[in-house]
Amino acid sequence: MQEIVRQLGELFLQAVPTVLIILLFYFILRAIFFKPLLKVMAERDARTVGAQKAAEVAQATAAEKAKQYQDALKQARAQVYAEQEAARKKLLDERAEIIKKARTDAAAQVAAGKGRLAGELAAARREIEGTVAQLSAEIARRILQIPPRPSSGPAKEIR
Repeated sequence: MQEIVRQLGELFLQAVPTVLIILLFYFILRAIFFKPLLKVMAERDARTVGAQKAAEVAQATAAEKAKQYQDALKQARAQVYAEQEAARKKLLDERAEIIKKARTDAAAQVAAGKGRLAGELAAARREIEGTVAQLSAEIARRILQIPPRPSSGPAKEIR
């Protein structure tokens, strides 16, 4: 057993330089290769995360601008519709005013026509009433065959 322990001790002594070389390579590789590599990877991760955050901010900004654009578009449409409605109302009011004036003018013309006809009817009735006595005498004379009187001027005109 002592032989085995001695052989193991020699083996460990022979392995010490190898272990030291491996540890030396580990520290050298860590300082020269792994630290810069880890630094680059951390920087890349930071940039990726930063780019993702910047992209999220840009998306949020774009969404906000799109919302503002939609709101502005809605307001513009509402304004256009209000202007169209005001113009339509104005035209309808003007049309109603024109129709009202036309009705008033037509009613005035009808009233004037009725007044003129009433005047003509009254004048015709006066004329007829003035000639009724002469016409009735002429009709009676013709029916009875009585010769006309010399003083009846209008009766001669009728013949």
